[in-house]
Amino acid sequence: MWCERCKQRPATVHITKVVNNYKTESHLCAACAQESGIDPGKELGFLFEPEFSFHNLLAGLLENEVGSQQEGFSPYLETTEKCPTCGLTFTDFRKIGFLGCANCYRIFSDYLEPLLRRVHGNITHTGKVPKRTGGKVRLKKEIEDLRRKLQDAIRREAYEEAAKLRDEIKAKQEKLK
Repeated sequence: MWCERCKQRPATVHITKVVNNYKTESHLCAACAQESGIDPGKELGFLFEPEFSFHNLLAGLLENEVGSQQEGFSPYLETTEKCPTCGLTFTDFRKIGFLGCANCYRIFSDYLEPLLRRVHGNITHTGKVPKRTGGKVRLKKEIEDLRRKLQDAIRREAYEEAAKLRDEIKAKQEKLK
């Protein structure tokens, strides 16, 4: 791939930006990147520094969350809860970026949910199934999704939609057999 700017040298700097769900990509050579004010060694160097780690990144997100609270109130600052299993406090978690044990997820769930929502966009892992394999797993997941939609349609009293969903569920169940 050649540099988008000069079209004379191979592109070695690839930049992807996502703003408001709109993705833009730039492919530049090192010289054109520097001319446009991008120093790849400086801009992306934090990923390769020895002190960089994902738990530091997570701890930084928590600190940012604490700093962005309005009117000086933050649920993170108010907690003195301690995990009865490992003894970790939420303040310790904020500093080190790691939970101490599986029980910490339950103990600190009220504080972790906003963070998980912010990082992942959701608090429930839905997972993915490869298209080439996992046909039965994918079919079961589709049936579960259709059942949820069916319950929602019944709640809304959209009976025609519910009948179509019921028929679709039956067809997929037959396919599963």
